[in-house]
Amino acid sequence: MISEIRNLIAECINDFAKNNGIDFNVVASDIKLEQIRHNIPGDIYTNASIAYAKRLNIGVVDLSKIMVLAIQKNRYVSDVYVSESGFINITINADAWRKNIQNILSLGNMYGSCNLFQGKTANVEFVSANPTGPLHTGHARNAVLGSCIANLMEKVGYKVTREFYINDMGNQIKLLGKSLYLRYLEACNHDIGGRFSDCMYHGEYIKKWASCLVEKYGQSLPIDNQDSEDEAERFCAQYALSASLDEFKSDLQLLGVMMDIYTSEKEVMSGDKRDEAFKILKNKGLIYEGILPKPKSSDASEEWEEAQQTLFRSTSYGDDIDRAVKKSNGDWTYFASDIAYHYDKISRGYDRLVNIFGADHIGYVKRIKAAVAAMCSDEKPVSIDIIAYQLVNFLENNVQIKMSKRSGVFITLKDVVEKVGKDITRFTMISRDSNSVIDFDFAKVVETSLENPLFYIQYCHARICSVFRNYEQQYGKLHFDDACTKNCFSYITHKDEIEIIKILAFYPDLVLSAAIHLEPHRICNYLRDLSKAFHYLWNQGKINAELRFIDTSNKEKTLDRMYFLKAIQIVIQNALSILGIDPVFEMK
Repeated sequence: MISEIRNLIAECINDFAKNNGIDFNVVASDIKLEQIRHNIPGDIYTNASIAYAKRLNIGVVDLSKIMVLAIQKNRYVSDVYVSESGFINITINADAWRKNIQNILSLGNMYGSCNLFQGKTANVEFVSANPTGPLHTGHARNAVLGSCIANLMEKVGYKVTREFYINDMGNQIKLLGKSLYLRYLEACNHDIGGRFSDCMYHGEYIKKWASCLVEKYGQSLPIDNQDSEDEAERFCAQYALSASLDEFKSDLQLLGVMMDIYTSEKEVMSGDKRDEAFKILKNKGLIYEGILPKPKSSDASEEWEEAQQTLFRSTSYGDDIDRAVKKSNGDWTYFASDIAYHYDKISRGYDRLVNIFGADHIGYVKRIKAAVAAMCSDEKPVSIDIIAYQLVNFLENNVQIKMSKRSGVFITLKDVVEKVGKDITRFTMISRDSNSVIDFDFAKVVETSLENPLFYIQYCHARICSVFRNYEQQYGKLHFDDACTKNCFSYITHKDEIEIIKILAFYPDLVLSAAIHLEPHRICNYLRDLSKAFHYLWNQGKINAELRFIDTSNKEKTLDRMYFLKAIQIVIQNALSILGIDPVFEMK
């Protein structure tokens, strides 16, 4: 219903543009159509005449009149009027709202899905970690955010690849190998003296891996030269990388995150993709030798030097300055690795790339977008979205927990999930938009009170399940198949019931909007609104017997309300599935 009206408005605008020789076309998904609240007459409104009148060279009122004539013809509409501010307010007939119950029951877990982007492919890279130890709490937010975005994109038709990028290059890997080798010697009862410096990795996981090495290989590592510490450290580094990756996969699985691809930075940089990428950039005249001025921002100055370097003309594609890809000593920069990696993704044929970065990498956004734009062909452009998320503060009863990975004092992702559970962790990490800092208080997130948003939502679902159990005790097994043959749910008439049906009707629209804007926190907000409306209706039933879900004197009325509740349950379950959260059927 909502989509049909939106398409009608878009068609009206495009027909006007065409008939008046105006080169303009609006996509239906760009038409704002939202629910009216706060006792204003009507059910839904649009600002389309205000948004597009200027571009169509017509007055707002005149465009509104044209739209009203078109909207009035819609089968669901009972009234349309234009407010003084130019908004078009639309009233939907009550039967149309009730009919959506049938639509939800018929579609089931497909309600809210669409095929707008069917045939399109997307790559979502949302965990990028140094394999120098277990995933820590800092990886939890991007893991949840990325997995929810991938779920949303699949709901609107994309075929999505979920990707983990392993940062397995650089001095950190050498330090990792040295740290593990020294702990191995220590586990073999060798005196390592003061060789274990502050710059090495001190976590208990290093000692655990060292014990595993002793258990597996004893006093002799499987290397050619037992006297070569360099060879032993390289072996230990490879062992640590493998052990880290196994733990990454296990920890992400605890969080309900499954990856399709694990890509190694080392393999990308040692393969052909780097040379292929730079050949394309050179052929376009985008690689040159030069000296960059010292940048003002600290994130850019780390790769700057006052010497001639190999540079990429990223300013040709919207960046603030050109960027170094090779230092004066011949070493590749971190950005060169990013270029090679993104060319690797482009060459796999994706239509859309999505990267989830921490806020500390915000300075890389423009340069990476510039590189992707430069490496794409005119025949196959690839869009890229980069989301920079803010930090998560972990607290215990309002006291912040201080952490340091190198010193080994930190909370792992596994610790968090095992302490509060997968669903609470996921909901807390996705409950706010990516630009907002999250305070994750271990004491508060597990509270079983209506102040806890996830408990509030799950309580709504559990209450519905309790009604179904009560019904079946009195009338026997519930069957919803025959709901699809009903013409009208005539007993669903109260304004609070209709209000909930309106919220349910906007769910597909919400999913599409959240997917287009890559904002899964909108699903959390929606679930809170739906739960609030349901709990209000539940409490009204305690006061008004007419609103109780089970009326022993009227089975038809009771059955209509069971269908109504089933529709609510389906939408809650569908929304929770996007968030990767399991519904609760009974509160303990």
